[in-house]
Amino acid sequence: MIRKVKYLILLVFAVMLTSSCSKWLELKPQDGIIRQNFWKTKEDVKAAVIGCYSSLLGNMSQTLFLWGELRGDMIASTLKTSADANNIMSDNISSANSITSWALIYQTINYCNTVIDFAPTVIASDPTFTQAALNGYLSEAYGLRALMYFYLYRTFGEVPLKLTSTSSDSQLAQLAKSTKADVYKQIVSDLTFAETNGVLSFGDQNQDKGRITKYTINAIQADVYLWNEDYANCIIACDKVINSGNFGLIAGLNPDGTYNSSWWSQLFYNGNSTESIFEFQFDSQKLNPFFAFLVDKTRQFTATTFVMDEMYTLDPVNDKNKDIRADLASVRSSDQVIWKYAGASNSDQNALRTATSSYAHWFVYRYADILLMKAEALAMTSHGQDALDLVKVIRTRANALLATEMSPDPNSPVDVCDYIMAERAREFAFEGKRWYDILRNSKRNNYAHIQYMLDAITKVAPPAMQQIMLNKYKDVRSHYLPINLYELQTDALLIQNPFYQ
Repeated sequence: MIRKVKYLILLVFAVMLTSSCSKWLELKPQDGIIRQNFWKTKEDVKAAVIGCYSSLLGNMSQTLFLWGELRGDMIASTLKTSADANNIMSDNISSANSITSWALIYQTINYCNTVIDFAPTVIASDPTFTQAALNGYLSEAYGLRALMYFYLYRTFGEVPLKLTSTSSDSQLAQLAKSTKADVYKQIVSDLTFAETNGVLSFGDQNQDKGRITKYTINAIQADVYLWNEDYANCIIACDKVINSGNFGLIAGLNPDGTYNSSWWSQLFYNGNSTESIFEFQFDSQKLNPFFAFLVDKTRQFTATTFVMDEMYTLDPVNDKNKDIRADLASVRSSDQVIWKYAGASNSDQNALRTATSSYAHWFVYRYADILLMKAEALAMTSHGQDALDLVKVIRTRANALLATEMSPDPNSPVDVCDYIMAERAREFAFEGKRWYDILRNSKRNNYAHIQYMLDAITKVAPPAMQQIMLNKYKDVRSHYLPINLYELQTDALLIQNPFYQ
């Protein structure tokens, strides 16, 4: 079912922990190490845990970008866009589409399972390895496994739960899909263990942003609970991050009202800022996959015109007054280049990243996400004004323009959530969240608000295909991707998702 994995390559990665001015992770697979010679010391466990994070630094971020943006309303294709991507954007999706592959996700899950299975054995062989240290490493593995399953859960619905490691071809198992209820239950269980045993800090800011702390777990919990309409627990999880005092928004404006020229470089170019909760840690030695994908002349995607024209807008009176998240922050307005990953400056439109400087981090969670998730949960629990107050905090930091301001009735959860959803689009443009935001809001209360999704499709569907696409999306079974053909062929127990049968 899950693609073959070579134990020697999957398991062990060298770790380089450098000074606070450097990134903390390098990916260097080590061959020739077998299980009998591994899992002997606490250093082996640490190396294996860092290997879990190393697995995120291939094309994982590209996969998450595609899953989170292709079916949204914020990216447009180019002449270089792949046929598979175009097919998903036009809702012509089949199981042969390479983007439906979940192999990278399950590879990381297998890394985590390997740590969970074998790290406890080191207690017997290394007297300096404490139970507390073991639990801390296990927390990271459980937390990362939960995050991976949460992506699968939102993208495919029912998926196989693989909870033990595969260390050789002979151990490959045939697995059927688990129900969505069982997958959700497992995610919550993993997060509960991870929170109980996790650390508040690793003692280094770069590690705290690139490894899973208790606060990372709280952020994932908030997202999971929000998805499942468990608003009370979402608020509790958000408050744990907020009340820690360890995070905050980077000021977009100076006290005199002028723009803070360093906010963008702190948040997006350098990464690991005080606003960050969890980021994939790319650097000059481990580049992200976005240069050819989003930056170079071979770029496959740009922003839709909707992003600047309607989502951010312009001030028709004062062209110096702008939403700081717009031009040369999320997008370059002159040609719709996705600037978060392409740009090297938010003041020079010609300052593009090069092939050797394409190391923008992939942002999984940051503090703004916590505030807006809490706002959504508050709106759904009859605290609409409190929700709007949080939205105002986000908008004030960004100098959001008056044209995008709304005046929803605080007593109307739907109206307040409309506003929050629009603000999430502005705040998290191209961070792989748009489709999941659309789907979460559409499916609420048994798809009482499917119009969210239909409106998004109307913005991007070619006129000749608009009605066909709308009719497909009205079938809620189409909201999850099909299981890839390779997986169906190698696991006889898998059954294709209903819409694609």
